[in-house]
Amino acid sequence: MNMKGKKALVLGIANKHSIAYGIAKKLKEEGVEIAIGYAGHALAKRVHPIAEELGVDLVYECDLSKDNDIKNMMSLLAEVWDGLDYVVHSVAYAPSSDLNIPFHHISRHGFLTAMDISVYSLTAVAREAEILMNPGSSIITLSYYGAQKVVPNYGVMGVAKAALESTVRYLAHSLGEKGIRINAISAGPIRTLSSSAIGGVSQMQKRIEKTAPLSRNIELEDIAKTALYLLSDLASGVTGDIVFVDAGSSIMAY
Repeated sequence: MNMKGKKALVLGIANKHSIAYGIAKKLKEEGVEIAIGYAGHALAKRVHPIAEELGVDLVYECDLSKDNDIKNMMSLLAEVWDGLDYVVHSVAYAPSSDLNIPFHHISRHGFLTAMDISVYSLTAVAREAEILMNPGSSIITLSYYGAQKVVPNYGVMGVAKAALESTVRYLAHSLGEKGIRINAISAGPIRTLSSSAIGGVSQMQKRIEKTAPLSRNIELEDIAKTALYLLSDLASGVTGDIVFVDAGSSIMAY
């Protein structure tokens, strides 16, 4: 696997616990040039030190709910890069008031916000990145088992992840003729800024330690190594797929 000199746009770093951070760090170790897009001004004080640590000079504030922000970020990238090989989309959001409540109490605003940020943003980014992306390039996004089975407290995010997984399949079809692959990683529960808003994560992790085939929880390193595989030429024939990285917990009936 030779990724040296490849170029990757990483979206979704919030802190050093972020899955996107783990993937970006692993990409840098493989010699990949990185650009980082982050959600808003409030995250700047966290993201810029991480960019400095990783030796990343290209850092862009980008609200993924705004098409013009995405277009502007891609235009700025096009000024310094003549192509793009990888896109890492690790972005999910729902208002805290619409989490940890009975699903039928979800507000219209919360539902639409979750779908916009967690799902449509992937399509919006792919559309704008298409012109820059080289043949054989790859996109990955992050899902969770709550897309396929009911996970208590996950609610609207489970529905959003189900839509995200379907979006991956449709994008695989529409981007395939351009030679662009797209896949999703369905990661087991891990402590991140996003997951901290979901009640019961630590209890799920304790249960996984007892019942998963590998008898452990996953770590950022597990997800990052799978991301490298899906992004690289080693996965040249893989697209539209959902790859579980969860210590095997999703195969168990209990």
